Amino acid sequence: MDEQTHMGARLNVLRAGVLGANDGIVSSAGLVLGVAATTTDTTRIAIAGLAGLVSGAMSMALGEYVSVSTQRDTERAALAMEQRELTEDPVGELEELAHLYEAKGLTPALAREVAEQLHAGDNTLAAHAEIELGITVGQTVSPWNAAITSMLSFALGSTLPLLAILLTTPSLRVPVTFAAVLVSLAVTGTVSARLGGSGHRQAVIRVVVGGALAMAITYAVGRLVGSAL
Repeated sequence: MDEQTHMGARLNVLRAGVLGANDGIVSSAGLVLGVAATTTDTTRIAIAGLAGLVSGAMSMALGEYVSVSTQRDTERAALAMEQRELTEDPVGELEELAHLYEAKGLTPALAREVAEQLHAGDNTLAAHAEIELGITVGQTVSPWNAAITSMLSFALGSTLPLLAILLTTPSLRVPVTFAAVLVSLAVTGTVSARLGGSGHRQAVIRVVVGGALAMAITYAVGRLVGSAL
């Protein structure tokens, strides 16, 4: 596996970690604010927040493991089929690869030359996988790495609003938590945008506005439920 493949795998794991932290921040903030809207009992808020942290982290881990495992199995099956086709009909696969390069803008002669050189080397399957299937051989994220990264990042993100609401006085809990969460979301939005190579302003606005709406709605629901009890 070359350096570029290693870098791609690391970026995928890091991106999953940032998104997991973002989910943890929003989920935990909504949960603890919803509970805080109904009670000032610190113990109840702490129990609810801790339960949300643990259940959310486990759910993220399971979801990532299943998702990445399914993607990996699908890619492996597609690669195995492509390898069988290369073994059974190498001439037909050569023609197909040449046509695909023609479709990308190469002249027929150059497309044929490129296809023949790739078929003469050791990267025939990799070439077909990339242009036919959109798969980069060897750049599959480990299900366990994805699961553990998502679990830890979600738990870390969930910790912030939980600490913010538990370490402040009841009268300041809501505004302090709102502020802490919005700042944290701005940071994760910026990091996520930079990892994706896109402009960070729009990404930050989306994640901050979304998080603010989620907290406002859950807090309002908590107030309505609390007043009805």
